[in-house]
Amino acid sequence: MWLFNKKNKELSNDTMENGVHMITVALPNSVISEQFKTLRTNIQFSNVDKKYRTLMLTSALASEGKSTIAANLAVTFANQGLKTLLVDADMRRPTINTTFSIADPKGLTNYLTDHEFNINNAIYETSVTDLLVMPSGPVPPNPSELINSHRMDELIKCLYKKIELIIFDVPPVLSVTDAQILSTKVDGTILVVKKNFAEKEAVRRAVELLNHVGGHILGTVLNDVASENKNGYYGYYGYYEKNKK
Repeated sequence: MWLFNKKNKELSNDTMENGVHMITVALPNSVISEQFKTLRTNIQFSNVDKKYRTLMLTSALASEGKSTIAANLAVTFANQGLKTLLVDADMRRPTINTTFSIADPKGLTNYLTDHEFNINNAIYETSVTDLLVMPSGPVPPNPSELINSHRMDELIKCLYKKIELIIFDVPPVLSVTDAQILSTKVDGTILVVKKNFAEKEAVRRAVELLNHVGGHILGTVLNDVASENKNGYYGYYGYYEKNKK
C-alpha cells in the first residue's frame, strides 16, 4: 500500500494553480511531496521486469481527483530527471491548459484531426525541469473516435521516440468509453478512487470494464482518506497494488 498526504495545516492558495493542487511545485520538500515520491517509487518497482513508458490515470466517476494526482505525479517523475510528458486526454473536461496557464493552446485534438499538424506545436515546456505538457486542444465532437484512431497509435509511437515517460489524464471510466480504449494502448492504468464519494459498485464496474478490454491495472489510489498524524498532517492518498488484498 502506498500512502501520501493530501492536505496539511500549512497549505495556502499558493499551492493551487487554477483549481488543481500543485503541491509538488509549491512545497517540493513537504511531507505531501515526499509521499508522491513514494508513489513514484512503487510504480517503478511494481514490475521489476518491465519499464513503464506510458501510464494512464482515470477514475470510476468525475471529481475524484485524478487530474490533481496525474499532474503532481508527472512533476515527481520529472524531478527525478526523467523526461516526462503529461497529456490531457480528457477532451471533454480539460485541465492542463488552465493548470499550466497556457492560453489558447494547440494540443492533442489538433494532432489527431490534422495530418499536417506538427506534433512539436502541441508540446509545451513548463517551469519544472524535464516536464512537458500537451493540452487537449479544442473540444472535438467525437473524442472516443479520436482516441480509438490509428492517428492516436501513431502519436504514441512518435512520443516514444522523444519522451521517457508519458502520463495520460483520461476521462472517468463510467462516463465515456475513452478510458477503456486508451487502456489497451498504454503500459499501465492507475485507478483513482475517492473515499466516501465513489460507490463500491461503481469502482467494481470500472475495474470490470478495464479488465474486459485487457487493460493492465497497476493499482488504485485511494483519495481523501481522513487521518491525522503527530505532525498535524491531514488526509492520505493510498495506493493498493492490484494483487494485494
